[in-house]
Amino acid sequence: MTMKPLLTAFALAASPMAAMAQSEADMPPCENCADSITIVSWGGAYQTMQQKVFAEPYVAATGVKVIWDESGAEGVAKLRAQNEAGNVTWDLIDVLAADAIRLCDEGLVAEVPFDEWLAPAPDGTPASEDLAKYIVAECQIPTNLYSTTFGYRTDVAAWNGAVPTSVCDIFDLEKFPGKRSLEKRPINNLEWALICSGTPADQVYATLETDEGVQKAFDKLATIKDQTVWWSAGAETPQLLADGEVVIGSTYSNRLFAVIEEQKQPVAMLWDREVLDIDGFVVPADLPEDRLNRVKHFLRFATSTQKLADISKYQPLGPARASSQPLVGEHAELGIEMAPHMSTNPENAKTAFLFNYTWWADHRDELDARFQAWLGQ
Repeated sequence: MTMKPLLTAFALAASPMAAMAQSEADMPPCENCADSITIVSWGGAYQTMQQKVFAEPYVAATGVKVIWDESGAEGVAKLRAQNEAGNVTWDLIDVLAADAIRLCDEGLVAEVPFDEWLAPAPDGTPASEDLAKYIVAECQIPTNLYSTTFGYRTDVAAWNGAVPTSVCDIFDLEKFPGKRSLEKRPINNLEWALICSGTPADQVYATLETDEGVQKAFDKLATIKDQTVWWSAGAETPQLLADGEVVIGSTYSNRLFAVIEEQKQPVAMLWDREVLDIDGFVVPADLPEDRLNRVKHFLRFATSTQKLADISKYQPLGPARASSQPLVGEHAELGIEMAPHMSTNPENAKTAFLFNYTWWADHRDELDARFQAWLGQ
C-alpha cells in the first residue's frame, strides 16, 4: 500500500538542510547511550552513501563517533565467531534479507519492535505499516531495494552490432563471445542457469529441491565456466568491464549505475531477469544497554521517511518505506532524475525475478559448499 505523505514532507524535500532539521527535530534525546557506534557495511560507493545520508548528519547532531567496518560480505560468519568468543564488537550490521533470516533463526540478532524503535511516517502511519511490504524477517529493518543484474560493453566488435536483450545471452558464446564475470556463490547463478535451461521461473526453487535440478543448473553454468571470471566484491565487475577484461558480467545495479552514469564508460544495463533483494539493518542480540540505546537512537534517525528517500540522491536504490517513494528526486551530484534508474522502476522490473529469502536461508550452507566444490573441479 502506498502511503500519502504530508505536503510539508514534499516542501522539506526541496531543501536538504530543512529535511535534516526535520529529522533531527524528531529525534528524542539519547539517555544512557554509548558515545560511539560500530556499523558493519559493504565498503565502496554504498558505504559512502550511508556515510553522507546517515552518519555525517547524525554525528553533526550528536557528536557521537561512528566506526565503520567493511566486513558486510562476511557478516554472518564473523558475527557467529564473535558470538562464540563471547566478544561481540559490532553494534549494527547491514545485511541482505536471506542472511537476516539466518541470523534471526540462530538467535544472533535481536527481534525488532518496529513501532517502538522507528519513527512513524510524516502522516502518522506506524513504521511497521510503512515498511510492511518489505519486512521479511522479524529481525531486519529494511532500508532499500536493489537488484543483481548484468552490465555489458557497448563496443564489442566481435558482436557485429548485436546487443544482449535476454539474461540467456550470457550463455551464448557464439553470438556474444568474450569473458563473462559471475559472482563466486550459487545465489542468482543457479536461478539464471535453470531459467536458461528451460525451467519456468515459477518452478526454479522446486527444481532446486532435487539433486537433478541442482545438477542441471551446474551443467548449464559449465558451458561458460572456462570463459568466466568469478568475483567476490561488487566493485570487481564494473572495473573488469571498464578495463575491457570482460564483455558482460553480473553485479549490483547501483555499482553499474556508477560505471555508466558517473564514469561514462561504454557500458549498458541488461535488466532482464534482474534479481530483486532487500537490504537493511540487524542488531546483534544481547548488546549492553548503553550500546543498544545508542543503536535505537541512531536507527530512529537513519530510517526516517526522508532519510530513506535521501539514499536515492547518491544511489539508484528504491527506499523501503512506502512514504519515502514519492520523495525520490534528482541525484545530488549528477543532477539527473533517479526514478528511471531504480530497479523497482516498472519498465526495468518487467521480468524481475523474486529472490526467495526463506528458501536460501534454509539451503545456503549446503549449496555454498557444493558450489565451491564445483568451482574446484
